[in-house]
Amino acid sequence: MAESASPRAPDTSTTELSTPEIFPADEEAQLLSETTTQKLSANKTFTSGDYSSAVQSYEKALATCPTYLEYDIAVLHSNIAACHIKLAEWKAAVESATQAVEALDRVDPPIPGPAKEGGDGGGVVEVEEVDEATEIRIAALTRTGRTVNDVYKLRTKALLRRAKARKEVGGWSSLQGSLEDYQALSKPPHQLSSLDYKTVQSALRELPPRLTKAKDEEMADMMGKLKQLGNGILKPFGLSTDNFQFTQDQKSGGYSMNFNQGDK
Repeated sequence: MAESASPRAPDTSTTELSTPEIFPADEEAQLLSETTTQKLSANKTFTSGDYSSAVQSYEKALATCPTYLEYDIAVLHSNIAACHIKLAEWKAAVESATQAVEALDRVDPPIPGPAKEGGDGGGVVEVEEVDEATEIRIAALTRTGRTVNDVYKLRTKALLRRAKARKEVGGWSSLQGSLEDYQALSKPPHQLSSLDYKTVQSALRELPPRLTKAKDEEMADMMGKLKQLGNGILKPFGLSTDNFQFTQDQKSGGYSMNFNQGDK
């Protein structure tokens, strides 16, 4: 079911790294009130089963929610993703769930990648300073009574929705993304219910063979198109791609090419 949350104002021209405008306390409270009212109406519409109308209502709530209230923005995008899932609009669900995850990442930045090698040859973990925009968003999170634990819980829900939608979209790229989401969900700080845990574990078993099959099919299709293109280019010379044979070196993994002119 759709989730409750507080509000946000439009974010159309600012970039992720820009410092958001902070409204005066009374104006922020008014915007939050408007957004909450619209969101609660959208929740009722969702519960009634009118998912298309619920999407429109959640989008209206997004239009009044201050842009720096990233948690509340994430809730609304996650709810929109839930609507698209109910409507089997998988690509739209992926997009909305991704917007929810990105909003949460702005108040709880992802853990950095592998440590870089320092001058002495040892691994060095780089600690980046929190910029002003992030400080503002974190302060807003605290001011509205949210915690990092709330962020973790909502990110888990958004990732579950995105993973499901990506799996339904299918194809090599989407299945890979789905697998990565489920792998992330299987690790801390994500805390799964028993039902969600079973869903994640089932997906982790099911996806690898589906991913391999999709990869092989797409590679075969791509090679077929390349062969067709190559034959078109070589035809005026009385040649075809069949005249070129590629042999893989089992040790290096590289390929060598042999030209076979064929019988005359």
